[in-house]
Amino acid sequence: MASRAERMEGTLVSWKDSRGFGFIAPANGGADVFVHISEFVDASRRPLLGETFTFEMGATPEGKIRARRVLALGQTLDDTPPPIKRSLNLGFAGYLAVAAFVVLFALIATERDLPGWVIGLYAGTSVLTYLVYADDKSAAASGRWRTPEGSLLALGLVGGWPGAVVAQQTLRHKTRKMSFQLAFWGTVALNVTAFIAFSSPEFLELVARLSQP
Repeated sequence: MASRAERMEGTLVSWKDSRGFGFIAPANGGADVFVHISEFVDASRRPLLGETFTFEMGATPEGKIRARRVLALGQTLDDTPPPIKRSLNLGFAGYLAVAAFVVLFALIATERDLPGWVIGLYAGTSVLTYLVYADDKSAAASGRWRTPEGSLLALGLVGGWPGAVVAQQTLRHKTRKMSFQLAFWGTVALNVTAFIAFSSPEFLELVARLSQP
């Protein structure tokens, strides 16, 4: 087996873009090597099936072989573009959105008689969502089965999006894939819209009448 410092060449023969991983077939033969999206040095684009890359051999904490510091053929570590600082901007916007929602929630709660379970829903699903993101981050690093993106989006949609924002930024997870970020913020918009609608005086009055014996 090549040392970790030695660069090898291989072809991307399998790629699951929705889950951010695939396998590289080494040019000198041997078993296909697992590769995760986080190991591609050039973060400005997505890898293409059939593309040739150079990489270093590494291992997960569990001892599973994986590709490290992956570069397109012909590139070197010196001429790759700098990382896109997209997560920093999204991080600030995300924390700002959470803070604005907390203020909105507090204003509505003081003016209207919100059921106690609403607070529990947001708090509980946020904690659960953070834990699911953390497990998915760990699975990505070790090559285990990943949580489907649809499940992550669903957790945010039902109220766990504040926890998702914190998880994305503190864990540096799911911040670089623009398609996921667009879908995620779409679920945030839907959730906040639903919260405003369901906390309207008319809706709360209807719930109170229906709950009377």
